[in-house]
Amino acid sequence: MGPSVGLVVRQLPRLKPFNRLQIILQHLNMSKHTDSAAEVLLEKRGCAGVITMNRPKALNALNLSMIRQIYPQLKTWERDPETFLIIIKGTGGKAFCAGGDIRAITDAGKVGDRLAQDFFREEYILNNAVGTCQKPYVALIDGITMGGGVGLSVHGHFRVATEKTLFAMPETAIGLFPDVGGGYFLPRLSRKIGYYLALTGFRLKGRDLQKAGIATHFVESEKLPALEEDLMALKSPSKENVADVLNSYHMKCKIDQEKQFVLDEHMDKINSLFSANSMEKIIQNLKQDGSPFALKQLETINKMSPTSLKMTLRQLREGASMTLQDVLTMEYRLSQACMSGHDFYEGVRAVLIDKDQVPKWKPATLEEVTDEFVDSCFKSLGNSDLKL
Repeated sequence: MGPSVGLVVRQLPRLKPFNRLQIILQHLNMSKHTDSAAEVLLEKRGCAGVITMNRPKALNALNLSMIRQIYPQLKTWERDPETFLIIIKGTGGKAFCAGGDIRAITDAGKVGDRLAQDFFREEYILNNAVGTCQKPYVALIDGITMGGGVGLSVHGHFRVATEKTLFAMPETAIGLFPDVGGGYFLPRLSRKIGYYLALTGFRLKGRDLQKAGIATHFVESEKLPALEEDLMALKSPSKENVADVLNSYHMKCKIDQEKQFVLDEHMDKINSLFSANSMEKIIQNLKQDGSPFALKQLETINKMSPTSLKMTLRQLREGASMTLQDVLTMEYRLSQACMSGHDFYEGVRAVLIDKDQVPKWKPATLEEVTDEFVDSCFKSLGNSDLKL
């Protein structure tokens, strides 16, 4: 997810989406507490500051202690005249970062623990630091990249995908919304791709991330160590020097070079069907269209939290004309509305705890989610608002 509570979805293509979510969430939940210093590695190597998320058994899920180590080091490197670029990556070969530490957030939110505020607040401050970083920022998004992992990468200058990259913002399936600045980057993708990804949780793989505009470069996974070495060996590089190295690796990569973008054949439908200004109208469009593609999207959307869907559509429509800072402030308000609501806990129960895959959303229909309620989720929190 965004808290990002990114739900991880392992590359198990034949499983139903909710089963995939369950497997991913299990990974987010399974890692035992280890020495927090080992959960993230922060090293100066050559001209670069290197951040390595080091919770491979949990698919490098982001927790509060990791955020509290990454943020100050990022700001220090940004000020350091001897650090010329920042590289962020994950260990284990399966994931860059599969999302936020969902179980800790769930447990905290249920009892009103401060973690349910602190996690989102500090995560979004880190997302903003990535988005405003004055040094070239290179995210090597090799493997699963969802929710919180997207927030650590997509706002930076360079995002390098590989054939192993699996991207999604699947939050509407567990009663959340695509946070970590999703309200900023999703509506800025070509046409209505971002709205489609946000509402359906559709997964993009490999080169399709670059074709969608989420990644800036595409490189073979096995070439990443060499790419990293070449970046670290640069002498006082400018952003253009960093781009030149990335471009050279990208141009040499032949994997799936001729492959059509996975959504190409559906782009006209996505653009027309998801251009509506209300969820009810989008549903109406899908029903009226009646094509196999439209009906498949209808089936997917009908499984999502109605509250999350309405919240998400408004988040993206408003975020399209807002700064990243204003979007993150808006999303913090939404995160706290979710923490004090029903559907997030119910979504986690259905997918992770009881594993029945049948969340009982309240309200259960879009029609029951009133405009007044949605308005209340976007209202200022006064002194508790996120300040960037």
